[in-house]
Amino acid sequence: DPALVYGAFSVALLLSGLCAPRVGRAIDRRGGRPVLTLSVLVLAAGLALLGLLPGLWGWVVGWVVLGFGMALGLYEAAFATLGVLYGRAARRPITLVTLLAGFASTVGWPASAALVPLLGWRGTCLAYAAVLLLVVLPLYRLLPAAAAPTATGGAAAEAIDPPLPAAWVRRSFLLLAAFFTIRSVISGMLSVHLIAVLGGLGLSVAAAVAAASLMGPSQVGGRLLEFTLGRAAHPLTAARLGAALLPAGALLLVLAGPAAAVPFVLLYGASNGILTISRGALPLALFGPKGYPVLMGRLALPILLAQAGAPTLSAPLVASLPAVAVLGLAGLLALAAMACLLPLRRAP
Repeated sequence: DPALVYGAFSVALLLSGLCAPRVGRAIDRRGGRPVLTLSVLVLAAGLALLGLLPGLWGWVVGWVVLGFGMALGLYEAAFATLGVLYGRAARRPITLVTLLAGFASTVGWPASAALVPLLGWRGTCLAYAAVLLLVVLPLYRLLPAAAAPTATGGAAAEAIDPPLPAAWVRRSFLLLAAFFTIRSVISGMLSVHLIAVLGGLGLSVAAAVAAASLMGPSQVGGRLLEFTLGRAAHPLTAARLGAALLPAGALLLVLAGPAAAVPFVLLYGASNGILTISRGALPLALFGPKGYPVLMGRLALPILLAQAGAPTLSAPLVASLPAVAVLGLAGLLALAAMACLLPLRRAP
């Protein structure tokens, strides 16, 4: 049953989101090394279960375990760990992590395509479990156990940062959560249905696939821009720029039609690339390192819930609406997300 196959992944994202606040609190109390170390063990166990358990029930059990591992080891946990280690100076390490992670599909898809004919999909899952245990686990063990008390580290930053007004914190957090949640809804919808939407505009299947394949490189390009030209800008300025690229691309595609498919994908991918960094850098810049892991856990909850539900919930809309209307809806949602950023200001 394809619905059950894909639904298991949605359940994993749902569990990851529900566990994210607790993971953030654990990183705040104990540091990131034990949490990330545990994530490797849980993710390896989930992959091993996928490879060993028979039938659809084994598939579901494996993805349930992977959901807990994702909560312990995805971007939010990594960002929270870097915030603990580097304090306000964590923006550059966050950018480097996302920049390297942008090549995950570039390496992962060809590797999977090469391994599956040799090992089968179950053997490939076991091979990836071994990579986690033999390569990633030792790397995590090299992380410092806690933040070093340097002039730019978390401990020192907590000592010099004055308390922020509670009303400003609540308002800013809600605006940030709304922004990233809306963007996750858009990404969840387009990531699954992008080829179908482009095909609905009149592109052939080959042309739609070719245009969609530019998502990965354009996301890396957006992160490179943030890493080079954007490093001098405040993270709020970078986030606003990244947020503006998607509605600009959607408008271009609606007006110009299939001829603008490639520019749309490039702008959309660059937008996603920049905002992946903003998910870690912007909360740190606004609220500071004190309590940052807890904040990231709370922020991850609606984001991951949106990622879990958006592909399924948007499927009837994509099936029933013209492609232009779907793109128009994505553009309007992107504008609504941008509106959440406009009232944000630096800490008073």
